[in-house]
Amino acid sequence: MALDTLLEKYGRIGLGGEGVLRTVGRGDEAREVIDEALEQGIGYFDSARVYADSERYYGSVWRERPEERARIFQTSKSASRDRDGALRDLEESLGRLETDHLDLWQIHDVRNREDLQAISGPNGALEAFVQARESGKVRFIGVTGHHNPAILTEAVESWPVDTVMLPVNPVEAVLGGFLTSTLPAARARNIAVIAMKILGGSHYLHPALPGSAEDLIRFALSFDVTVAIVGCSSREEVQTLAGVKQGGAVPAEAKKVAHIKKVFEPYARKLAFYRGRETLESG
Repeated sequence: MALDTLLEKYGRIGLGGEGVLRTVGRGDEAREVIDEALEQGIGYFDSARVYADSERYYGSVWRERPEERARIFQTSKSASRDRDGALRDLEESLGRLETDHLDLWQIHDVRNREDLQAISGPNGALEAFVQARESGKVRFIGVTGHHNPAILTEAVESWPVDTVMLPVNPVEAVLGGFLTSTLPAARARNIAVIAMKILGGSHYLHPALPGSAEDLIRFALSFDVTVAIVGCSSREEVQTLAGVKQGGAVPAEAKKVAHIKKVFEPYARKLAFYRGRETLESG
């Protein structure tokens, strides 16, 4: 079964692993966010080995509510570039999440050619990811990146991944690269696309810029993405996210998309803070 088809049952909206989840010592607040997401019917849950205590927060919920873990789609990521380091990350992630498998495990934050070579070379992390998928410890594998579109596109075109996570927002619609090269390359190989950086770490929710959180989520959904994820720090923020889901996750209308893109255009290079300087200078 294609991953796109499988993910349809979880919906096009997911909880990101940042926000309050990317903290230490805020377990009560984190559990409120996770509980609210479950109550609102969100089924896709993002995390990463390096996201502070994000995995531990999830694990504390799944330990008490294993029936919920069984019905949701749990993801995580490893930033290790070598095989042994990635396998250690996987075992630690499984332990922290208190689960026996991941639904999706992703090669985290691929930035440059050195990353590509280390990951795909002898004893590189890619070997660990393929091995984990073959053993059943993970169901699907993916790659993530927000630094350099050309590098992420090369990974998508050459690695045996099931998913790619990339930034989808008005800045990217202006600059091109991730949305004009990486996304089509992924779709050409039937690779599922996970949208991130939708609110720009909330920097795009500024009075000088157009659109609410809901508008920006719907903006992201206007592109050919499988799932759009947003990190949340309160029940209210989860409810905003869930409101888009419950509304059928309808994409923004073309007129609205064009308006938002036009207003962001003068600020796009400055607001692409997550990209590498060398990428912006060469653009």
